[in-house]
Amino acid sequence: MPVIIDGQTYYRTAEVFRMIGISRNTLYRWLRKDILGGIEHRDSRGWRLFTRDEIDRLNTAINCITSMERQVTSEIG
Repeated sequence: MPVIIDGQTYYRTAEVFRMIGISRNTLYRWLRKDILGGIEHRDSRGWRLFTRDEIDRLNTAINCITSMERQVTSEIG
């Protein structure tokens, strides 16, 4: 369930990886590698929170990776 803080809607980690169709481990790996440029919104418990814009950026990254994988696969096959 999204959280609203100061008028901004945020989504928790579990919601994000389900929404974009990647594993929890993949999301955490991308965060460690700073794929999104330093997301650091957190709730009072210290859990990461993501805006819709950040989720859209993750989706874009996934689409780029998927496109590259398809291209490599078609070149090999």
